[in-house]
Amino acid sequence: MLLARWSIIVLAGVLSGGGVAGCADSPHTRHASSNGDAFSAADARPLFTDVTAEAGLRAFRHETGASGQKWFPETMGAGGGFVDYNGDGRPDILLVGGGTWQEREGKTVPALRLYRNNGAGIFTEVTREAGLDAVRAYGMGVTVADYDNDGDPDIFLTTLHANRLFRNENGVFQDVTAASGLGEADEWSTAALFFDADRDGHLDLFVGNYVEWSPDDDVFCTLNGTDKSYCTPEVFEGTPPRFYRNTGDGTFTERTEAAGFRPAPGKALGTALLDYNRDGWPDLAVANDQERDLLYENQGDGTFAERGVLSGIAFSEEGRPRAGMGIDAGVVDDTGQETLFIGNFSNEMIGAYRHQNNGLFVDRAAVSRVGFPSLLTLTFGLFLFDVDLDADLDLLAANGHVQEDIEPMRDNIGYQQQPQLFINRGDGRFDLRAPAAGTGNPLAMPVVARGAAYADYDRDGDQDVLVTENGGRAYLWRNNARGPSPQERPHALSIQLEGRESNRDGIGAAVVAAVDGTRMHRMVTTGSSYLSHSDSEVVLGLGSAAQVDTLWVHWPSGRADRFTDVAAGRTIRIEEGQAALHPLSVFATSGSGEAP
Repeated sequence: MLLARWSIIVLAGVLSGGGVAGCADSPHTRHASSNGDAFSAADARPLFTDVTAEAGLRAFRHETGASGQKWFPETMGAGGGFVDYNGDGRPDILLVGGGTWQEREGKTVPALRLYRNNGAGIFTEVTREAGLDAVRAYGMGVTVADYDNDGDPDIFLTTLHANRLFRNENGVFQDVTAASGLGEADEWSTAALFFDADRDGHLDLFVGNYVEWSPDDDVFCTLNGTDKSYCTPEVFEGTPPRFYRNTGDGTFTERTEAAGFRPAPGKALGTALLDYNRDGWPDLAVANDQERDLLYENQGDGTFAERGVLSGIAFSEEGRPRAGMGIDAGVVDDTGQETLFIGNFSNEMIGAYRHQNNGLFVDRAAVSRVGFPSLLTLTFGLFLFDVDLDADLDLLAANGHVQEDIEPMRDNIGYQQQPQLFINRGDGRFDLRAPAAGTGNPLAMPVVARGAAYADYDRDGDQDVLVTENGGRAYLWRNNARGPSPQERPHALSIQLEGRESNRDGIGAAVVAAVDGTRMHRMVTTGSSYLSHSDSEVVLGLGSAAQVDTLWVHWPSGRADRFTDVAAGRTIRIEEGQAALHPLSVFATSGSGEAP
């Protein structure tokens, strides 16, 4: 994340770097079920509406603890995301509050803050009622899953020191860190995800760690030779990750080395779940900051072999490590192969690596048309979702710099930066949707973005966006894809999975849908983006198609379920091994956000 793309003096050394650019145009192609040109690259009408204030989130502020010392962690936080903590079918919002330093007496900050979704687009803070108000830590990120298979989501918080696990007990969270076996490490942790590494029906935990840092070990870094500036990760040793095996009785056992996750360079800021070789076993990709990116291939028994260099994702085209931050993976074209997207520093494009075959990936940053527009941005949060519901995955990048005084130092690079939305043409090539200035569109608003996540909070069939800001606000953007006019409203189908033999959340399940000759591939995941958690519900955009012709669910247990002629316009639940679908609700259509 913090690769210095300007000269920065660290003690007696000078660190510097450069960047590359490239872009290739190609003909426009579309999916058969595309929704016409309703959402082209031209900003005919805002795709998002900023509803932060009316949603009740305006008062939130992330705390960095900054008081002039320019300590390294102050630039990094924080994450957030969505969790239906009370099981009412409406995604609630979970935000990492940040933290303070010990010498700042009299100021306390909840490490986590929880906001209940009341329907009608309104959220109410319930941090105290949910048992989270007394949590004190310098918080970084969150991941959410039902690790104990009891039917409700639990929370894992990464921090600057000791991480925390909170078990959900009927909407009230209990700190079970020590009892679970996760409380021994004292490290700066960042990106984490739950996944079933050995497919035994119990979710294991991967925890990415960053660097070895403490106030006592802080280093003086400067941009101008006089004043202290925030350091870059090159001056600190990386901390390798940890992996914990779920024993199935509510406890975890560390198996980092035995599972093949060490040795590793550390400095992890993003991790994503994928199955690039299509063998049914979950693989992991890790974005590292100024160290090579990693690709862990599951060996079919819950152990892993690291293939980053061999696969081609570890370095830039120049053979150097980049400042990897947010990461996500998905099928963005008709090849059926997954593409890894990795957010990087300014003067470093967003990486786009598509799996070719036999474990090899090709860098498509330029060909995808994502590379050149992202060259001057510093991308933290990053994820794939079908924003316009036209059956292909689009890409959102949440951007913001780490140096408050960067603007006098570098032309065309700001501290606050606009987010970027890349609309998929249907073939893995994207158009940057550039909003007109002054439109009130959230995409035109520069922020110091960090985390980014998605969920259909208003239950209208399209996925809305949450963006967190370092030392600032959290922003909620309502997606307008399924607007008030039926003539402009693309079809969609939302799918919730419930494992029986597999883990309860169905994490790692592959969902494949055939619609009018187009085949869509989705995977149920945790992790991805930057320090944040998106809803695990699968939303399939169908464009003008009113149904999914054939729907397959390939479960982690190895079971495959198949359904035909699945009607759109609703949310369904699929239980592993059951022949019938369970309709849960139809989509709201009033535009009010009131879930039926």
